[in-house]
Amino acid sequence: MGTDLTKSYADLLEGNARFVEETLARDPSFFEDLAEGQHPHAFWIGCADSRVPANQITGTKPGEMFVHRNIANLVVHTDINMLSVLQYAVEVLKVPHVIVCGHYGCGGVAAALTKKHLGIINKWLRNIKDVYRLHEGELKLLETKEDIQRRMVELNVVEQVNNICETSIIQRSWQEGSGPQVHGWVYDIADGRIKDLGVNYQSPEALHHLYRFDADSFRP
Repeated sequence: MGTDLTKSYADLLEGNARFVEETLARDPSFFEDLAEGQHPHAFWIGCADSRVPANQITGTKPGEMFVHRNIANLVVHTDINMLSVLQYAVEVLKVPHVIVCGHYGCGGVAAALTKKHLGIINKWLRNIKDVYRLHEGELKLLETKEDIQRRMVELNVVEQVNNICETSIIQRSWQEGSGPQVHGWVYDIADGRIKDLGVNYQSPEALHHLYRFDADSFRP
């Protein structure tokens, strides 16, 4: 077991060496250019699942995608880490697109649909249980466990899109006329395809009125 662990660790460093060599062979100034700064096209909020690498599945290069990942791609309004990354993406990097991307077969979603005590992660999964409660009527009409889990993945993305649009960070940016558009996607690990859920918000009018901040409240 120890030998295998040592080999897998060494493989990571060897992989980096190959990455540098192959990249420089294609573009000798790649790293010099990258060091000058980042100008990402989008901010990605995705699941921490190792099978869902944002850059690879979207065909983007380093510097083109600003990324935040956590269990089940949640947007929690008390998560200072996520909010800090969001603020930097929107206010400093001025990304034109924010994408919440879930994936079918999400372990976090599956765990939230059980009644198991899982320790500290229960606090996190409770946010997904809320999604089920909000959409229980629709979900109870589905016949199989797989259908329920797949639809829950989609509904979880929709709710997280709503959550991110309810932040003052996004709404202030909208009021200032600098975007961004917020999208909801689901990635299917089984075939590599991304599904656009058609949830594309770019103004507070898309939100329930109780979540909209008054424009005057953003003025000094």
